[in-house]
Amino acid sequence: MASPARIAWRLPPVWVRRCILAPLVVLIAFVWLPIAVWVGVIVAGIVALALPGKLRLFRVFFMIGLYLLWDALALVVMFVLWVLSGFGFAIRKPFFVRAHYRLARMMLGSLFSAARWVLRLKVVIQLDDAEGVTTGHPMIVVSRHAGPADSFIIVNALLSRFNREPAIVLKDTLQWDPAVDVLLNRVPSRFVTPTRQRKGGAAGGAIAIGELAAGLDGNDALLIFPEGANATPRRRLRRIAQLRAQGHEDLATRAEGMENVMPPHAGGVLAAMDARPDAMVVMVAHTGLEQLLTVADVWRDLPVDKTITLNGWLTDPATIPEGLREREAWLYDWWEKIDRWIDDNGPAGGAPQANSAETDSPE
Repeated sequence: MASPARIAWRLPPVWVRRCILAPLVVLIAFVWLPIAVWVGVIVAGIVALALPGKLRLFRVFFMIGLYLLWDALALVVMFVLWVLSGFGFAIRKPFFVRAHYRLARMMLGSLFSAARWVLRLKVVIQLDDAEGVTTGHPMIVVSRHAGPADSFIIVNALLSRFNREPAIVLKDTLQWDPAVDVLLNRVPSRFVTPTRQRKGGAAGGAIAIGELAAGLDGNDALLIFPEGANATPRRRLRRIAQLRAQGHEDLATRAEGMENVMPPHAGGVLAAMDARPDAMVVMVAHTGLEQLLTVADVWRDLPVDKTITLNGWLTDPATIPEGLREREAWLYDWWEKIDRWIDDNGPAGGAPQANSAETDSPE
């Protein structure tokens, strides 16, 4: 009985091997590699959640992978919006600005959901007059600056809880993040460059803030961090010395009594208030991230396992004075209140260490 015929796999021609098989292998490799990486990211997230202990590598691997995916998805959606806007022709029209804010709300919501899950992060928001904040008046939000991602946390609260569209003043170095760069250059925002790095003739921080505040509508919230950078002991002492050098001995003396915050730069806040005197002013304090100033700090504390508490006070317009010096003193009154609140609500670990890494503020 004859044996069944064996199938002979004839070697394909050279052009097939070079032009079809070789590119196919490369394509499969480039498709398979991201799939394998993302399977690893998912496994890392499951392991980090399911097993006890710190498991730093798993948590970092998962959060880095998630952030990269988050950035990439946002860029893809914004590219589609750019095409739909007539290849950028109408990208700053109200419809597309609102679309970008909806995208930001969705993306930040998903990012913080993952952070709560993997890093055991909890955000508690307290507000003396929540009903007043949600009314149809423009709002100026003046916040302390301490710890990583506090701006993301406040922006997420404005978008998701208070249905506000934030107009943000922030350091120009954040444009290194592609999604942040594209998004914030399509919605009302200003990137501020430090004084010594600013090109000749470029607008200063206070001027840029005033221009941004002038365009606020009833659903907008201008977010300002008057300290200019995360609070550290070195920056605080340097800022106090600057106040004395500028002849503000009274403000320097008051600043020495505020150990948890840095002396605020009043120029931007006052420029915003002058541009929109009808805007409500909300002062914001937060605590829970003070110890996380460097990459080493974050690595040491992983999982973060922290409760971040935000508290806001809606200022009484009747208490806001008219003169420049009087308004500077009024801002310091609020900063002293924020400092006392941090003393009462801050972590037991105390103030950040003096050797924490620093970057220049955009003053």
